Amino acid sequence: DHAHTSMVHELIHAVDMCRTKMDPLNNCIHMACTEIRAQNLSGECAPWKEFIGGQIKSFPNHGKTCVKRRALLSVKENPNCRDRANDYVEAAFERCYKDTFPFDRHPSVR
Repeated sequence: DHAHTSMVHELIHAVDMCRTKMDPLNNCIHMACTEIRAQNLSGECAPWKEFIGGQIKSFPNHGKTCVKRRALLSVKENPNCRDRANDYVEAAFERCYKDTFPFDRHPSVR
């Protein structure tokens, strides 16, 4: 399962790079967006994974909370974005969280 979610995560980054003129290393909003999308669409924030990892404080909105937390950790790894990482994630969050491309809908919705 870890291999599958990691592969989907990286493929979302590849899709983002191919469909836009994204520059995630130098444009921190771009980086935040692709991280939000990858965290959201890969299944890394599935409720059972968060529960096992001890990260669920409450079930309502756990998905958004997890995606935001994990995207923030990734954006902070970029030295160009570290100082204002929270601002970048917040600025990109709603639009990028709703973007399910290349899927018609979120993969967990059947």
